[in-house]
Amino acid sequence: MHELPITQSLLDLAIKHAEEAGGGKITDLYLVVGKLASVVDESVQFYWDIISEDTTAEGAKLHFRHTPLKIECLDCGAVFEPEEFSYTCNTCSGFRVRVVGGDEFHLEAIDLEQVEVSGAESGS
Repeated sequence: MHELPITQSLLDLAIKHAEEAGGGKITDLYLVVGKLASVVDESVQFYWDIISEDTTAEGAKLHFRHTPLKIECLDCGAVFEPEEFSYTCNTCSGFRVRVVGGDEFHLEAIDLEQVEVSGAESGS
């Protein structure tokens, strides 16, 4: 259920940036979703299809790019992608680690249809 407010924020952000770029129909949104983000693609898409109706983003395609979990060892500085359920450093077997990637969720890019300016004359 937390995908609804997340999706609403995405829509608001996309419309704001589209307006700042001069307007136009939003055709594509590129999202980055980390393994720990607890965001379900299908739920975001479901809510997107509903809340984007009658906006400049209606019909826009959502593209999800998933990023793996990355851990940094605080003992030796190695950065690694842990095995499932194992956060022991692959280099020194240390247990003092911190997440450095894979917990993100953000809008990476937006594609817009170009707005044609009526009445503009082309140069010769």
